[in-house]
Amino acid sequence: MKTPYDIILKPVLSEKAYARFANGEYTFWVHPDATKTEIAGAVEAAFKVKVVRVNTQTVRGKDKRLGRFVGKRPDRKKAVVKVAEGQKIEALEGLI
Repeated sequence: MKTPYDIILKPVLSEKAYARFANGEYTFWVHPDATKTEIAGAVEAAFKVKVVRVNTQTVRGKDKRLGRFVGKRPDRKKAVVKVAEGQKIEALEGLI
């Protein structure tokens, strides 16, 4: 059984993610195999809020070079979670 902390890896900390806080939308890096239903359940369990909508996006890893050697960063999955009107995730609001 997956715990909420197996599904939610960490919050996305960027200017665009901070701008969405005003609309009640929070962005997280999530496990690549997680479904929208699992993500919604994990956010509700971890932060005690009601999730209205989940949008997911697969972010492909960039190719990186070091001299003649070529490597690749890992693929990741990002989820934008909208919480119910009037609710917010206090743990992330304090990061601004």
